[in-house]
Amino acid sequence: MKLPSVLYADGIKKGQQVKFGGLNHNLGADDGELWDMRNLTSDYFPLLATRAPRRLYKTLGDAGGLFCWEKLCWTDGTGFYYGGERKGTVTAGQKTFAALGAYIVIFPDKAWYNTLTGEFGSLEATWSGSSLTFTNGKLYEEDAEANCIQASGVNWADYFKAGDAVTIEGCTKHPENNKTPIIREIDGDKLYFYEYIFTLDGEDGVTPYTETGSLSVKRTVPDLLYVCENENRLWGCDKTTIYASKLGDIFNWNVYDGLDTDSYSVDTGSAGSFTACVSYLGYPIFFKEEHIYKVYGSIPSNFEVMGSATLGVAEGSAGSLAVAGEILFYLSRAGVMAYSGGIPQPVGAAFGLERHKNAAAGSDGLKYYVSMQGENGAWLLHVYDAQRGMWHTEDATHATHFARYDGNLYFLNDAGEIWITGNIQDPPAEAEPEGPVEWVAEFGDFTDDNPDKKGVSKIQIRLELDEGAEVQVYIQFDTTGEWLKVNGALGEGTKRSYYLPIIPRRGDHYRLRMVGTGGCRVYSMVREYYCLLYTSPSPRDTERSR
Repeated sequence: MKLPSVLYADGIKKGQQVKFGGLNHNLGADDGELWDMRNLTSDYFPLLATRAPRRLYKTLGDAGGLFCWEKLCWTDGTGFYYGGERKGTVTAGQKTFAALGAYIVIFPDKAWYNTLTGEFGSLEATWSGSSLTFTNGKLYEEDAEANCIQASGVNWADYFKAGDAVTIEGCTKHPENNKTPIIREIDGDKLYFYEYIFTLDGEDGVTPYTETGSLSVKRTVPDLLYVCENENRLWGCDKTTIYASKLGDIFNWNVYDGLDTDSYSVDTGSAGSFTACVSYLGYPIFFKEEHIYKVYGSIPSNFEVMGSATLGVAEGSAGSLAVAGEILFYLSRAGVMAYSGGIPQPVGAAFGLERHKNAAAGSDGLKYYVSMQGENGAWLLHVYDAQRGMWHTEDATHATHFARYDGNLYFLNDAGEIWITGNIQDPPAEAEPEGPVEWVAEFGDFTDDNPDKKGVSKIQIRLELDEGAEVQVYIQFDTTGEWLKVNGALGEGTKRSYYLPIIPRRGDHYRLRMVGTGGCRVYSMVREYYCLLYTSPSPRDTERSR
């Protein structure tokens, strides 16, 4: 009896990749997207390419922060450095910086540096003594009553200036004189305020008297956790309260004179502590983990704080705020968010189920660089291309501060190293170039749109290698964890195609991995694969077999 024939087709096909996507750490990643990577960039999209080498600018011994205002500045141990020169003394530890006009302010030290005069000092000022006389004085060259305090031998101009709001403490005979009035004039050892600001002795309340004991006169600044500049004021917050300095005056935060130039403060009623603040699109914006507050208005009398219950900045990630492509990015508890003034939108889907914390970020104008700690405790530096909407992972950098100076993006890492990254233009002469960059590109599962088992027989890769660079290609079948070498290392330093044969092995799916050192740009990748397809016999063949 003649049996029916079983027909087979060789099923040899080709899958071509000429467009390489960014990171997609999801099980459903498309062909050409990368499950994992190191030191790749979107600069040459749609090519798969390695990032440009960085440059090491300086190494600090005990780094506390990095900032830029006209020149690059940082803290190293107890020293504050501006333009590479030590300008003042601070406490050791992590710092928060902001700037207004010629002034750079440093928190939590409450210190300031004037970039024009070179002066360095404290935002606060305190006089302490055991005797303080409350008396009558003058105001605008006219006699005035109950408006003066006097401390014999003290030159008040060494401590304060006209317009400062000072807090008087320690009065026991007339406790009502413990208050925060505004200095109108200074005359040697006398401070003049508005008339009848103090209570004096006598039935008419205008007889001078002297307070004794532990007395102080202070100009104070709130203990700000986060600070920024907006519309010629410094804005900041502690855990629950929003503050604004006097207009154009970094020293005064308690001036309430009924004028447009006054200071400002307001408490918010929502739960949780503030986690960050930033100036964006002309508004000071304050964040909690579950709220965003925007301050509207131009003067204290019309300032209005509007809040929305939405994802804000995660605790410990105040440094993740950065603007790229005119969009504000930051890390929330649910992942990286993009904020344009309305409802923030998530942009971290490429990381899959991975969650991050303790982020610090910067921007070169179009790309968002963020160093984040993963669930396993490891740090990675990721880059989001705001133009193309793609993520790329660079390396295990733990950056603590970023600053953009002279067209280049600088970052300070946990080892105290200041690096220049991105597409570097005219770097400082002392900046040392990084060695050859080691990189990895691991693609997601290739199924070639076929649920049947398949085998890969050849791979053709067209790429360009920098001089001295090399690449090794690996393949893995069915997620076994065993990476098989496809070839010897490629490294001829020219743009050309490589035809790489593979020992056939059938499987449900396979992955490709490229590991290299030095600059590389991959233009295309062609996979030649086959499936043994069973073809049902025709009715005529069945009839003949009978």
